[in-house]
Amino acid sequence: MSLSPDTPPGFADTLREAVAARGLSLERIRDHLARRGVSVSLATLSYWQTGRSRPERRASLTAVGHLEEVLTLEPGALSELLGPAQRGGRRQSTISAFWPVPSVIDDVVGGVDTRWDSRLTRISQHDRVTVGPERGERSYVSRQVLRAEEDGPDRWVVILHLDEHDRPLPSIRPLHNCRLGRVVTRPSEGLLVAELMFRAPLRRGQTVITEHELVNQAPYPPATNYSRKFRRPVHEYVLEVTFDALALPRTCRRVVRDADGARQSFGVRLDEGNSVLGVALKFGPGCYGFEWTW
Repeated sequence: MSLSPDTPPGFADTLREAVAARGLSLERIRDHLARRGVSVSLATLSYWQTGRSRPERRASLTAVGHLEEVLTLEPGALSELLGPAQRGGRRQSTISAFWPVPSVIDDVVGGVDTRWDSRLTRISQHDRVTVGPERGERSYVSRQVLRAEEDGPDRWVVILHLDEHDRPLPSIRPLHNCRLGRVVTRPSEGLLVAELMFRAPLRRGQTVITEHELVNQAPYPPATNYSRKFRRPVHEYVLEVTFDALALPRTCRRVVRDADGARQSFGVRLDEGNSVLGVALKFGPGCYGFEWTW
């Protein structure tokens, strides 16, 4: 077999060998990707493994990251065989993607075990944020539904960043189907990273629902925005922000940012319960949240 002149040496061969070693048909691989919210045709998969074409568009590069997981390859085993431009697109899938200073996030996250992060599919995420009468961030309750893509995942890693670095970091409290593992804090950067340990390691295809709460202490951090960063797609994301009746924002906007940094903003109104609600389906990679003014 000969490769086309524009095919990076090694990519097609590595993909073809991984497919054979995994023992999956291209139809099965396509179905695995579809369950992750990634659409790749049989023809495209065939062209990639024979060298007739290579991933170049952002959506294709995202698919390569998922393909590595489906084929149980090490992260970067395929993407690092692509050219420099393609590798640049792949960076968005690192755990520090979308954070202001990725190197700081990587350093703090290095204190916990993140090896299972790429083996858990985000099915659903629901965040509930409470803003108090002093216009401060009181608490965050998060509920997530996760599915294991191979045997072994036993934890979920939480990353929280406060814009105000002079305020105390919140305490984290497991609420459902989890217990607290290692916690790493860096108050000078407003960072908290924690492991939420499942009751038992998950089997491939098994789902788990976990819930935890982050509670701030006075003086509460000023509340002007809340966003959730997704380096991997989520099937459903729900965000609620509830304001105290004594402190209602003057304006509120829903803000969405995609993996390329493109930003969209939409004005929203509070409902009868003094809350704003956002729902995103098949979202990510990207950021989703609300911003408001007093």
